[in-house]
Amino acid sequence: MRLNNASRLAGFARRADLPFFLESLCGAEYLHEPLLAPTREMLDAYRHGIMEWPGYERSFTRLLRERRVEEALDRDLFGVPTVLLCSEAGPERCHRRLVLEYLNEAWGDLRAVHL
Repeated sequence: MRLNNASRLAGFARRADLPFFLESLCGAEYLHEPLLAPTREMLDAYRHGIMEWPGYERSFTRLLRERRVEEALDRDLFGVPTVLLCSEAGPERCHRRLVLEYLNEAWGDLRAVHL
């Protein structure tokens, strides 16, 4: 759900390495789903202080609605333990939380823990 899964800042979590590590360490699959990522413009506006977090939160939630992610995603993907990756340390300002809140409102019954 990251916008850029090939960033040099991502270390071992890059597009080419993460699938190998997930499979090797815990038998998990990797699926890059840009449908759940913010736009570059939205992310840049937030990172450069043009948009505060409340505005980002509203814009990102509106983007999820416009993309109709609850219809575009296969609900069964969340029928097994699922991990959403991004680079934020906590849930307060994390788009993973926003995605889970949005999907939980649309689908209900998603259990989530922010690690």
